[in-house]
Amino acid sequence: MGLLLLLHVVLAAAAAGAPAAQAWGKEGHYMTCKIADGFLTSGASAAVKELLPSWANGELAEVCAWADKQRFRYRWSSPLHFADTPGDCNFSYARDCHDTKGNKDVCVVGAINNYTAALEDPSSPYDQTESLMFLAHFVGDVHQPLHCGHVDDLGGNTIKLRWYRRKSNLHHVWDSDVITQAMKDFYNRDQDTMIDAIQRNITEVWSSEEKQWEACGSQTKITCAEKYAKESALLACDAYEGVEEGDTLRGRRLLLPRVAGCREEDRSGGREAGGDP
Repeated sequence: MGLLLLLHVVLAAAAAGAPAAQAWGKEGHYMTCKIADGFLTSGASAAVKELLPSWANGELAEVCAWADKQRFRYRWSSPLHFADTPGDCNFSYARDCHDTKGNKDVCVVGAINNYTAALEDPSSPYDQTESLMFLAHFVGDVHQPLHCGHVDDLGGNTIKLRWYRRKSNLHHVWDSDVITQAMKDFYNRDQDTMIDAIQRNITEVWSSEEKQWEACGSQTKITCAEKYAKESALLACDAYEGVEEGDTLRGRRLLLPRVAGCREEDRSGGREAGGDP
């Protein structure tokens, strides 16, 4: 397996296994890359470390939220975080990958494809370090269902609601609120414990799915990124289901079906309680 396909696979596996069936604020991106880094071969890890900036101290996880901080510096990068759809539970590259002015290839899928190509080509005019940081971030983004949400509500950003007592919106719930709540409810607020649980699931519970994660790219008619976006667009329909403007979302009714690595007794307890704490 080539270096970049390996990087795609381990990032995708980590993202797919993250709690809340993909929640991607700063914590989600950090955990995705921390998990992925642990599955890289020694050669791949060395190649990645060569490209990391000095401030990362050799840690891929330290750069994975970098792209979110560049939206004002690189204003052109804002639409690269998303691939919104008309709401039909499907992503179509030809239909959906463009900006508001109709410029093609401007979406998270196009970005992953472009930065992958840049890293494959040593003569590319793109900065290799920035290409790696963008790629690691965008592979995380494309696995958050509401980064492939409905275009008419900006991926859930305009659906105002409450998470427990705090004002939020549907996109933010999936980006940050759920992962914070999962860490509190299931992992004693300990990020390292959460990461360890996900790593165990990848190597044990989901080990049979490895071939499925690799089934994209040159072996198929669609790129890995397009495959990820199609999966997320389908999951986005579940994220919207039953949610109305002004709702209050809370508790294990939302978390339990989505949190990877929950102990079986936690799942059973939630079913027996039959409601939110």
